[in-house]
Amino acid sequence: MHRRHSMPFGASCCEQRIKFRLWAPAARKVEVLIQRSEGPLRLPMERSLSDWYELTTDIAVVGDRYFFQLDGSRNVPDPASRYQPQDVHGPSEVIDPSKFYWKETNWQGRPWEEAVIYELHVGSFTEAGTFSSAIERFDYLADLGVTAIELMPVADFPGLRNWGYDGVLPFAPDNTYGKPEDLKAMIEAAHDRGLMVLLDVVYNHFGPEGNYLSVYAPQFFTDRHHTPWGDGINFDGAESRTVRDFFIHNALYWLNEYCFDGLRLDAVHAIADDSVPHILTELADVVRANGAPGRHIHLVLENDRNQSRYLERTKPCIPRSYTAQWNDDFHHSMHVAITEERDGYYVDYADRSIDHLARCLTQGFAYQGEPSTLRKGAVRGESTNALPPAAFVSFLQNHDQIGNRAFGDRLVAFANHRALTAATAILLLCPSPPLLFMGEEFGASTPFLFFCNFEGDLAKAVSEGRRNEFSHFPLFKDPMQRERIPDPNAIQTFEASRLDWNSMSLPTHLAWRELYQTLLTLRTEHILPLISCCAIPETGYDLVGASGLSAHWQFPNQSRLELLANLGEQPVSGFAPPVSKSIYASDGVTDAALRDGTLPPWSVAWVVEP
Repeated sequence: MHRRHSMPFGASCCEQRIKFRLWAPAARKVEVLIQRSEGPLRLPMERSLSDWYELTTDIAVVGDRYFFQLDGSRNVPDPASRYQPQDVHGPSEVIDPSKFYWKETNWQGRPWEEAVIYELHVGSFTEAGTFSSAIERFDYLADLGVTAIELMPVADFPGLRNWGYDGVLPFAPDNTYGKPEDLKAMIEAAHDRGLMVLLDVVYNHFGPEGNYLSVYAPQFFTDRHHTPWGDGINFDGAESRTVRDFFIHNALYWLNEYCFDGLRLDAVHAIADDSVPHILTELADVVRANGAPGRHIHLVLENDRNQSRYLERTKPCIPRSYTAQWNDDFHHSMHVAITEERDGYYVDYADRSIDHLARCLTQGFAYQGEPSTLRKGAVRGESTNALPPAAFVSFLQNHDQIGNRAFGDRLVAFANHRALTAATAILLLCPSPPLLFMGEEFGASTPFLFFCNFEGDLAKAVSEGRRNEFSHFPLFKDPMQRERIPDPNAIQTFEASRLDWNSMSLPTHLAWRELYQTLLTLRTEHILPLISCCAIPETGYDLVGASGLSAHWQFPNQSRLELLANLGEQPVSGFAPPVSKSIYASDGVTDAALRDGTLPPWSVAWVVEP
């Protein structure tokens, strides 16, 4: 089976010829400059009335490397390049997607309710840091109970190492990880093991180095909207149609040509669009309309605004636009409960962390229109009424929540062990899909630091900016203390972030892995049958004492799931005794204690009533 996404950008193979297209309103002349050993070939492109430059030729062949030359002087890579073998400033390579043969399989993806997501960074996941080497761990992940792998962005970024959010060529897998066919082989290997593969994509900005669009298509950006990275992308002004198509085709490209099972859209609250339909709505509508019958495609948002409008379901509980959203509220409230940290955005959860957490567990968002202290009283969020638990992805850790700490320390490095164990039991057995960050499941001791590979003034600015981000924290008010924060551009910072798989043989790490595997097995046996019907349960919760909560989910088939938890240092009494025997209870939680309505410190019990 061959997969090829047809798009109006870049270089496309048409029988025995190659078709080049570039939207360049600001250029007077554009030529394709093909790199050959005997010298470059210049092939003039024809300009249309709509500012597109086109050329169809039998001179270029698959494997050729090429630039677009603007006005006879400036060479730029193809903004829709499928591969950049020499990084973001080098030539693009003509790729024929049909050269990769996909095995004939019946893979249609998996229902979202089955999702147990494992987020990983390709470059630091294994020693080699490639698509091919990642495959070596797929059997391990499947055995653990993971059902979906989520890749941090792989779009071509400047340098040899990067989190991926500085990508500038969104159609080209970064060459440090491998070739396009290596990524496809990795996805196929995951599917062979029953693993979905999701991709993190960035549609709110381009990275600070290697983006040439403003040179020949300044209409791609607008000063009417501003983002943390500068001018906004022009999704709603004059000539925005081509801009919108660029990103919509990018989504279709990854889903169709690479057979990804879904996309996670980064920080969509930073996308400014005053038009109707909003680019998020149009993108989702096009993806849904182009999906093959029976194929499961999942679109996930990161959205600080908690706009539940994008998560609406049709009557059979099928996502109308987006499947789910990363639930920062769950993370923040749980983090405050088990660590008592209250700096930064944790201030919104400091006074009622258990209450916020209980609301997340039973209703999705903690903030559904309430005023936010962090945002100086501005309201945040929308009602989650009529949304199922599957619409909210829960997590204790992810790349941001670890990497945005000054020293990239994971929870296992500073949280109380019993507290973290209780939090893990809540995460992995609650009805919402859980997300793990690579290494979390074996209590990895390696940090995950912020790293990149810029040079010159940009490298200096990023390093200084990283350290200054923490200047408002009491610990880092002293500039000398800030100097201790690892330099993002240093190779040592990246090396320190690479997972140490050899450490898994140590008793402490084996114990964490056994806990995760046990809980995920219980999830498959007891929780999945409840949520697989995609139904919206009736929910409720009660706060018990200073640190206890009791939450329940009543499903349409009359099954009931109940959580009893004490997230505090002292025993708590006053819980209503459960009717059925628990499917999971923390160490020290006895049947007698449950009948008595008492839970010891940092303990959890889950009960299913058929």
